[in-house]
Amino acid sequence: MLTDRQKGSWKPAELDLSDSAVELKGVLKRIIYTNPENGYSVCLLDLSHNGGQITITGILPSVQCGETLVVRGKWQEHDKFGRQFCCESFEAKLPADVHGIRQYLSSGLIHGIGKEYANKIVEFFGADTFNVLNGAYARLMDVPGIGKKRARMIKSAWDEQQAIRNTMIFLQAYGITNAQCLRLYQYYGEKTKDVISQNPYVIVKTIEGIGFKSADKIALNLGLTTDSEFRIDAGLEYILSESEGDGNTGARKNVLIEQTTELLGVASELIKTRLDKLLQEGVLSEYPASQLIQRKRMAIHEACIAKHIHRLFTSASKLPSIQIDQALIWSENKLKIHWSEGQKNALRSVFQSKLSILTGGPGTGKTTLLKAIVGVLSAKRVRLCLAAPTGRAAQRMGEATGLMARTVHRTLKYEPSIGRFTYDEENKLPTDFLILDESSMMDVALMHALLKAIPDHAHVLLVGDIYQLPSVGAGNVLNDFIQSPYFRVEYLSDIFRQAQCSSIVSTAHSILEGKQKLETPVIAPYGAIQLEDDFHFIGIDSADQCVPYLQRLCWKLLPQWYHVDPIRAVQILAPMHRGVVGIEQINNVFQNYAGESRRFLEVGAQKFFVGDKVIQLKNNYEKNIFNGDLGIIQDVDEEEQQMIVNFNDEEHMLERRDALDLKLAYAISIHKSQGSEFPIVVIPLFTQHFVMLKRNLLYTAVTRGRKKVFIVGDPRAYSIAVRTLDSTIRQTTLNDRLQHGFKEIKENTAFSQN
Repeated sequence: MLTDRQKGSWKPAELDLSDSAVELKGVLKRIIYTNPENGYSVCLLDLSHNGGQITITGILPSVQCGETLVVRGKWQEHDKFGRQFCCESFEAKLPADVHGIRQYLSSGLIHGIGKEYANKIVEFFGADTFNVLNGAYARLMDVPGIGKKRARMIKSAWDEQQAIRNTMIFLQAYGITNAQCLRLYQYYGEKTKDVISQNPYVIVKTIEGIGFKSADKIALNLGLTTDSEFRIDAGLEYILSESEGDGNTGARKNVLIEQTTELLGVASELIKTRLDKLLQEGVLSEYPASQLIQRKRMAIHEACIAKHIHRLFTSASKLPSIQIDQALIWSENKLKIHWSEGQKNALRSVFQSKLSILTGGPGTGKTTLLKAIVGVLSAKRVRLCLAAPTGRAAQRMGEATGLMARTVHRTLKYEPSIGRFTYDEENKLPTDFLILDESSMMDVALMHALLKAIPDHAHVLLVGDIYQLPSVGAGNVLNDFIQSPYFRVEYLSDIFRQAQCSSIVSTAHSILEGKQKLETPVIAPYGAIQLEDDFHFIGIDSADQCVPYLQRLCWKLLPQWYHVDPIRAVQILAPMHRGVVGIEQINNVFQNYAGESRRFLEVGAQKFFVGDKVIQLKNNYEKNIFNGDLGIIQDVDEEEQQMIVNFNDEEHMLERRDALDLKLAYAISIHKSQGSEFPIVVIPLFTQHFVMLKRNLLYTAVTRGRKKVFIVGDPRAYSIAVRTLDSTIRQTTLNDRLQHGFKEIKENTAFSQN
């Protein structure tokens, strides 16, 4: 029973800050903040018409404005935000009054009902609105402007939302977020609750973002025993997936058993027994040479990569005869340059080899060599295929060579209706020579897909910078290829005259050499900037002062100095997601600075405004947009719950569910910037980022700037990053498989390199 105070007859100054638990009831007026990963939220709750609004905090997954909440918890005094109610548990009920119903329907939760139609429906049916939606939806056609088609769409969306709501009520106690619940329902439909009740661990395999710990919490609450086969299997899978998340393609057998035992808290003998069973059944695979345990798909990827490299290397070439010395002279005249001896050797190597790798840092001539290679091969009428892992990298490649370059996904032509690439082992790419730029980004899954589509006679040239961050996905493909005897590898080290004038290039190379002292002076935040310089370090001691300065720098100073659009030309690259200078904080501040008076689409707790810069977080083959693609929201239709986003100069219509895979991108991670270049790069760098301060991370960030780089932060953080080598060695089987395959060639044939 609610007390008078809890019912709202109290004044804010009378709040009881004792440790006693209380229960409050009110209408959710506003969601101020929600963490999509764990459902932690900060909301405004209206306790009554005369009792005022209070701030509530806690794990509040799936709540919507307009709902009546019964919250249980304690009052607390926050140092910065004052009095708040810390919610320990809650119940949500559909709103009962007209105002709450209108607010609930206006939230965009029901497809087909935006603010305009919400007002019309509520004005027409009043407090009876939900009864109409539940049992008499045909009456919706009595509302002016609603025909049969929209009435059916609203009814269908309402029924689906009610089913989703029931699923959320079932799952909310286990910390499953709103977005994850939606994905679960999209995958399992009305069977969601039954599937999860039978074996909660299946959701780890099927729904991205739901991990073992969430599934384990559900399983144990549902009564599964701690030593059940379901749990042990899921634990082994979890440790392997964590290892893959670190870039490995498997885990050592002894390490896998040890970590799974620690995770589950059961006897190691049970783990060993179950592991042996999964190996016998072929669910997992063991590579004997290294005792590396792999998930089946990882073992297939690496085995098949080795198989296709062997196939390409041992198959005859069909390239027309190239007089290399004449080609060198011809390309010098065409490009108006003079080749160095290192560049000549690199060109000879590429034209003479079926498989070759061209690597080197900035300013070492990779792009110039690429132009020459493409020019010579085009003159010989060789069918060329130019590809790169990202849209921006493909665009740069096309601009440099004058030929069409595509992303790997677009090159292979993914067909959503059949769930696979059009070009594959049975249907090869129509090419004689494939050139892959930014190849350091390729993980084993994507490299497998590409290699199996390359015809036997074709040559392959991989271009990349081995000093950058390795691929985000599992594998160490480029480095494994470099160590294998199949590829001819050319390392470019000479920095050419034009590049020697660039402080970006010289700084990048000094980072690689481990030089901790900056080559350029540290400038005070409002000191004089030499605008003609391309590298600047702006010193700020306090991380708290950084975001306001970034705001001024990016929105005012850079556009004023260089006459650029801050959305399109400037990209902030931050080392970490969390913290006062983390990606999330920067994006929130920048979005607010851009103005909240714009039209927006609300997806969960995230609002996407017209003009916002966004990044795609996973491949969407149906829409032809891919993980890492950057876009700008061009328009929003609040009624239809759609938005138009421009990715790589192509407009895409996204539904509300598609927007679940978007995040703001005023700032992005350095890992997400791989394969891209931006006119102006801004890098916040502080000692608070110490976990991520590594030499290759800083090098990658600096080399993303095409014209200007601004580091804003603490010079001590720069020094830490430069001197800290990433000592992590990725565990894979690919190098060993390649060495083994090449050994067989030497033993079984009279060997000579192609």
